[in-house]
Amino acid sequence: MLAYINIRYLKLPSTIGLMVLSLLLSLFVLVIGSNSAVGSFIKELMAQIDFSDFLLDFMLGFLLFAGALHTDIKKLSKSKWPILIYATAGTLISTFLVAAAVYFLLPFLYKPVDFIYCLLFGALISPTDPIAVMAILKKAGISESIETKITGESLFNDGVGVVVFLTLFNIASKGLTAISASEIVVLLAEEILGGILLGLLLGYVGFSMLKKINHYQTEVLITLAMVMGGITIAPMFHFSGPLAMVIAGLFIGNKGAREAMSDETSDYVHKFWEMVDEIFNAILFVLIGLELLIIPFESSFLYVGLVAIIIVLISRFISLVTPSYLFRLKYEFPKETFLIMTWGGLRGGISIALALSIGNEMERDMIVSVTYIIVLFSILVQGLSLENVVKKLN
Repeated sequence: MLAYINIRYLKLPSTIGLMVLSLLLSLFVLVIGSNSAVGSFIKELMAQIDFSDFLLDFMLGFLLFAGALHTDIKKLSKSKWPILIYATAGTLISTFLVAAAVYFLLPFLYKPVDFIYCLLFGALISPTDPIAVMAILKKAGISESIETKITGESLFNDGVGVVVFLTLFNIASKGLTAISASEIVVLLAEEILGGILLGLLLGYVGFSMLKKINHYQTEVLITLAMVMGGITIAPMFHFSGPLAMVIAGLFIGNKGAREAMSDETSDYVHKFWEMVDEIFNAILFVLIGLELLIIPFESSFLYVGLVAIIIVLISRFISLVTPSYLFRLKYEFPKETFLIMTWGGLRGGISIALALSIGNEMERDMIVSVTYIIVLFSILVQGLSLENVVKKLN
């Protein structure tokens, strides 16, 4: 219904339109009161959904595979070093910058908070969300070079960001003294290397099966089974599911499409995953809007959130500029590129899902509320204005 209203009347990019309408629905429910039939139904429904598990353990695998499937690896390889450095060093720099700034400002805006919890917040808000980014970049008229860098970085920094968050979460849960440096290294190696290897294994197995048959219905099912199998296997071995799905998607979308599929099969596979992407995006952004009903809120959280928006944007810019000059990348980066990448680095459902996964003892209410404010600003303000920003800077 919301999708119909958006396409028929608002004519906004589908993800933004759906979120705007679901936010308005949330505000309507808050105005009429949750005791009404409609209000109680929607609020009860949202309370039953574990947004964090639903997105991180289920939807994210499908969305990342679909995004990677439609990404041209030849274009990515041209910018492989910037993408790799921004996704790793850039994410770490942003995590620490955000954490430090929030740590020093919180006593004035809210109350003092342990630095480890500020680091958790920095880790969950630093990665740009490939789901939000790719959905909006399509409409922005951005240059192919910058689009490739933003898309590639967001695909990989999402996996890196989740790994960094899980590492910090373990430290916060067990305490710094209870976890050794070797345990942290093992955890990182397991998550990152395991995720990459699992993605390559899934991609190779899927590729081998696709190459031996020519029956598009079965081949579509094979790609679906790869994702279902991947998101089931990854948590069992503490591998990074997001990284596995990105690698598998790139493998099948490029080598698989060229060497193992007929033109007819390739067309059906890409259209199937385009539809999956559209459906899950619709569900995700409606849920983000409706989360307003159950997210705890205090007036002090609003002040922290508004200041944090500025901190996150500045940290994003510094995390792009610093590694570019530090590693002396062999690419020319005009100032406009950094500005577009800063403004186009959107945050979305993944940040909210990670925030919702932390415990109450870790300043959960404040972190969830501030994250929600940043995500709303990111998608509504940055997302809607990105096209105009690109035109002005170009």
